[in-house]
Amino acid sequence: MRAGRWVLCAVLGAALAAEVGGRGAGWGALGPGGRARQRVALTFDDGPSERTPELLAVLARHAAPATFFVTAPAARRWPRHLAALRTAGHELEAHGRWHVHALLLPPWREWAQVRWHPRAGEGGPHFYRPPYGGHSPLTRPLTCLAGREVVLWDVEGRDWTDGDAARLAAGVLARTRPGSVILLHDGPAVTPALLDRVLAGLRERGLTPVLLRDLPPRRIGWREGWRRLRASYGR
Repeated sequence: MRAGRWVLCAVLGAALAAEVGGRGAGWGALGPGGRARQRVALTFDDGPSERTPELLAVLARHAAPATFFVTAPAARRWPRHLAALRTAGHELEAHGRWHVHALLLPPWREWAQVRWHPRAGEGGPHFYRPPYGGHSPLTRPLTCLAGREVVLWDVEGRDWTDGDAARLAAGVLARTRPGSVILLHDGPAVTPALLDRVLAGLRERGLTPVLLRDLPPRRIGWREGWRRLRASYGR
């Protein structure tokens, strides 16, 4: 009985350490780029969706490139939108075979999760953003074995909340610095208007959107990781 409790505590401890160290701190993952250059990366999770054409129109109007972390089910459902993203020159990266937190996937399913990529067979780098940014104890080893790089973010658009576009955009712009990786979503109704305001604000501040691979993102070290932890849990 006592041994069973120790095993359970060890499993829960490993899961907590993976989530806090992997997602919260982001140690070892790729994150913001260098702060010396006046550019940022716009990234969109969860697509493609019925909202993709609107996002493409806003990006085209501002002549801005973006990186889309797409899921396998959405790619199958919206193949024309996926092709439109590619044709427009945006970057396609992986958000998983399923939109499920890593802690809810057994090891063999997480292996299939991280191996899937919309550009499989093409030249790299091949980025992977776990759904919800979530980590299991196996996420990093499996992504390494699959030849993927975990990419997180430092600015969240919060377009999944009920905030209006003006307020959400103000929050994004207040937190954005040179080198930032901005997280938005392909799907919420507010995102096209939010994106339009964010792009206008970036232009006013002299910040240029680039593809994520052109930023490029840098590995999150100990100091940056502690800053992320304080920002996430120290409020």
